[in-house]
Amino acid sequence: MKLVVASPTGLCFGVRRAIDQLERALGEYREVYSLGSPIHNPQEVARLSALGLKLAEHAEDVPQGSVTFVRAHGVSKAELEELRNRRGVVVDGTCPFVRTAQERAESLSGEGYKVVILGDSKHPEVRGILGHIDGESLVISGESEIDAGTRYRRLGILSQTTQWEASLAAVVSKLVLLTDEIKVYNTICRATIERQESIRRLGAQVDGIVVIGGRNSANTRKLVEIAESLGVSAMWVEHPDELDGRWMQGKSSIGVAAGGSTPDWLINEITEKIKRL
Repeated sequence: MKLVVASPTGLCFGVRRAIDQLERALGEYREVYSLGSPIHNPQEVARLSALGLKLAEHAEDVPQGSVTFVRAHGVSKAELEELRNRRGVVVDGTCPFVRTAQERAESLSGEGYKVVILGDSKHPEVRGILGHIDGESLVISGESEIDAGTRYRRLGILSQTTQWEASLAAVVSKLVLLTDEIKVYNTICRATIERQESIRRLGAQVDGIVVIGGRNSANTRKLVEIAESLGVSAMWVEHPDELDGRWMQGKSSIGVAAGGSTPDWLINEITEKIKRL
């Protein structure tokens, strides 16, 4: 059986940068609170917890004077201010691409546009972006949620960094017919696009694809959806024990791809187990 690993795959720049910052903070301070899970991968969170990572759901849950880590997804302006008011150290691991999306949203809002965000309203990145908007805003998951009977005066559009460019283009094409003035920022990060392109190339070479990543990872879910849209059988796994040898039967070639929040050590571990199977 031939095994082909997608390139690029695994940790994106923003997540790798954030984890490096977190590891340095853990080495220096021994105990660090993260506002929400620092990465959408349970195995990596477990590894970091063994080093002293503590999880907090809200800024007010962080003890006074503690060291706090802001994950790559970023936070709202109010949450960041609350963390700084707790008289501790704040290690800001916000991805530069996410920060750009936050700044674009704040700029559009300040210019008087109603801000439309393409993304998952429950995703922490989107909640953080919303926290930088003072005026009107709207979150949609795709063009199907656009009300063709509503007209707008001024719309500013941007996207969650892990969305599809095709989805953003479809939203813009529909909204441009419903507004007098429109301003668009493509805030989809290049690393997301590269990983989506890599799984498309992989799909043309193999009989099936093992996609590695956390179940709560939006970008990993997108990779699975792309594989399935190509008619390629996909098996989504979080850890080696989820590999199913029966799924591999009859396949002469298998591809391996991983979401932008999947660490290299886990990709290597699962790849080695595929070889053994």
